[in-house]
Amino acid sequence: MSFTEKILSWHKTIDRQLPWKKTNDPYKIWISEIVLQQTRVQQGTKYYLSLVDAFPTVYDLADAEEDVLLRLWKGLGYYSRARNMHKAAKIIVEEYNGIFPDSKELIERLPGIGPYTSAAISSFAYGVPHAVVDGNVYRVLSRMYGIFVPINSTTGKKEFASLAQDLLDQERPAAYNQAIMDFGALCCRPKNPDCMFCPTQDICKAYQQGIVHELPKKEKMLKRRRRYFIACVSISHGKVLIEKRLEKDVWRGLYTTPLIECEFKPDFDKAKEIITENINVSKESISYVLDKKQKLTHQDVHVSFYSIQIGTISSDQVYIDTVNYEDYAMPRLIDEFLIDFLEME
Repeated sequence: MSFTEKILSWHKTIDRQLPWKKTNDPYKIWISEIVLQQTRVQQGTKYYLSLVDAFPTVYDLADAEEDVLLRLWKGLGYYSRARNMHKAAKIIVEEYNGIFPDSKELIERLPGIGPYTSAAISSFAYGVPHAVVDGNVYRVLSRMYGIFVPINSTTGKKEFASLAQDLLDQERPAAYNQAIMDFGALCCRPKNPDCMFCPTQDICKAYQQGIVHELPKKEKMLKRRRRYFIACVSISHGKVLIEKRLEKDVWRGLYTTPLIECEFKPDFDKAKEIITENINVSKESISYVLDKKQKLTHQDVHVSFYSIQIGTISSDQVYIDTVNYEDYAMPRLIDEFLIDFLEME
């Protein structure tokens, strides 16, 4: 049996029940694909279900307030996915009369959709023979064929895309695409792959050469950017001060406590100086709480939290009831802090 036949045969033996597998509705498939970008299936499933429940059609999503969508997205991270999904929904309604485009080329023109997502939607919804190439597929193919070309290089992306297309079952593209992705997720895992019971053992070059854990290869990424913020936490009469980040920067469109960016992580005395230079507050009311870190796509964010008693507030700031703060979409780091901090208050 060929690799393609082996994968399809293996897939018949598993029963991976996922809600988006039960539909060929391009809208719902699209929602699932966007949610699962940068998100594990186990975590993403509940978000998918809540999104299709809140926005059962593309018209509902297009008409939604961005804050409502971001609130439902809360905890998933990478909020640009949600904003692009919102923009794309408006385009589908305005330019395509609410009908999801049926060609890979048109799908790929929508915000937030690249080659993988367009191939997945066109394949699963419309049966178009386009191979999907996600992290699972890269891993499976690099091991199966002993390919050492980095998967994140321009050359590697072209080589793997070409190989994936050659292996695609032209008559059953959706079945094959789902099979190879499930194979990577369940059998040819990043760690602890199930090589002993793998149906492709006899043709897998990595297994035969004992180099399974050496593949796939990746080019070294550029040095990550480090950023430092002071978060000013002001609570008064059961209300917490927040502001919406509007600039095109990290956490755009989300609510945070007032943030001050610094060039370095300040010590306590320096932090008090920075806070009083930026906010109408006395040094005596400032107290250090704790530090938190969060890894984002291309940067590491360090936040030092300080409790303050603020005087006047700016027009873009507002006090909200602490019992209702979860109604506002916030970065995970800020959200987790407030959960713990408010419990101590």
